[in-house]
Amino acid sequence: MLLATEGLTITLPGGVPVVHDVSLEVGAGEIVGVAGESGSGKSLTAQALLNLLPAGSTVDGAARFDGKDLLGLDRRGWQSVRGAGISMVFQDPTAALHPMLSVGTQLTEHMRRHLGLSRRAARARAVELLDQVRIPDPERTLRSYPHQFSGGMRQRVAIAIALAARPKLLIADEPTTALDVTVQAGILALLSRLRDETGLSVLFITHDLGVLSALTARTYVFYAGRVLETGPTPAVLSTPRHPYTAALLGARPHGATGTGALQPIPGSPVIPGAAPPGCPFEPRCSYAVDACRTAPPELARTGPDRYAACPVAPELEVSA
Repeated sequence: MLLATEGLTITLPGGVPVVHDVSLEVGAGEIVGVAGESGSGKSLTAQALLNLLPAGSTVDGAARFDGKDLLGLDRRGWQSVRGAGISMVFQDPTAALHPMLSVGTQLTEHMRRHLGLSRRAARARAVELLDQVRIPDPERTLRSYPHQFSGGMRQRVAIAIALAARPKLLIADEPTTALDVTVQAGILALLSRLRDETGLSVLFITHDLGVLSALTARTYVFYAGRVLETGPTPAVLSTPRHPYTAALLGARPHGATGTGALQPIPGSPVIPGAAPPGCPFEPRCSYAVDACRTAPPELARTGPDRYAACPVAPELEVSA
């Protein structure tokens, strides 16, 4: 397994627990999805895998990548992992790209550091990368600046930068959220093609369940910093075993009813540090029983390669 976490728990400065006992896996050449509402701990989990959490945060549990113990790395160890082992594409390419540096500078500095390439060799590879992510006129692009491109083109540049040092794992943190549907489809097709051509593994973070169905093989559903359900993506999205997963699906336009009417999830998301003693979704769940109110349920097997943290685990078929 290329990446595996076990019992990953994150506490932010001030002692606020935000991620609880998360175990997930990403295999070589696999695209794995992480879904959930904003504030569910998806991005913080990804940031912990690159040691990008705010100063003073603590991370417990275990996280291994390509045979390395990530949580035991020192500063030099992290420098060898970031970029060359694990790269990350962020949601907002405008914020991720430096506005005062040309695309060429931002692309080649990683390659020269991690791959030891000369200036000329790095520039040649930069041209190849821009062509790989389907950006026209790569030579001109290298001389240009981020503000000269559309949102979709900036995101492609960000992906090219993330791929510059030939990482084995790409973490894509909601990379299509601000893009229109046509551009979004192009980014998804690009990631799928890169996986097929280079064997790249992808951890794809999103709140859009439709994106998961188009791209990922397996899915982890997060809520209040916990994994509430996991399994093969088609099975999770068609027959969810946790009421929260079903509620997410029902809240989509053209969701569970097929009528286009949204079915809002009642109540409000849990505030970090103020979760109830039992299942964090229990206050919003119509299936809750007494066992849901005493302690957070453990992930239990509900079928082939499927797990849900729900003592009820109802069969909730969802039609598109």
